[in-house]
Amino acid sequence: ANLPKRPVPVFPLPGVVMFPHAAMPLHIFELRYRTMVRDALSGERLIALATLKPGWQDDYQGSPEFHEIGCVATFESVEWLPNDCYDLRLRGMWRARFVRVAREFPYRACDVEVLPSSPYDEDDPLAGMERAALLETTRKLLPLGAEAWTQPPLTTTDASFETIVNSIAQASRLPADARLELLAIDSVFDRARRLHELLKTITAAPPPPPSGPALGQN
Repeated sequence: ANLPKRPVPVFPLPGVVMFPHAAMPLHIFELRYRTMVRDALSGERLIALATLKPGWQDDYQGSPEFHEIGCVATFESVEWLPNDCYDLRLRGMWRARFVRVAREFPYRACDVEVLPSSPYDEDDPLAGMERAALLETTRKLLPLGAEAWTQPPLTTTDASFETIVNSIAQASRLPADARLELLAIDSVFDRARRLHELLKTITAAPPPPPSGPALGQN
């Protein structure tokens, strides 16, 4: 895939962190971002997902600040709805640093620096071990449903190591700053290990209260 040749339209969202190779559904209803989708579709078919910084509510209609590292994504599917909104399915392409805001209106577009990941060998036995451990922990967390996941996590073993790591990281209901920390890690191995550590903090959640008659009542 060709790297962006011009400033990339930026869609900043609260609490959302997108990763390369992972998919994300999005519903676009704001006028400025409907315009952004139309412009992107007639251009390089790329938009960048950025994570809004705390305090974004005070300036949401203006230009609230977002974190400097995000993800450039392409359109996997686009549905134009009768009310002129869009349902999108995006696929992450590259980790990117937002270098400079090149345009402010009607939406922001930024010059981006694509951040390469450290190369690795898919057949490395270490990759196989890390993949198996991560998938096992993910399966254990599946019964927690929405307590642990914002979308169903990838549990198939035929995807690449990086796709599995990034898809689980994106789907997890870890705090946004933890997911941003993962996105900033260049090595897929290091990202996988850190993700595994973070997922274990979800497994340590307190058990649900026992069902049945209320405790302490006669």
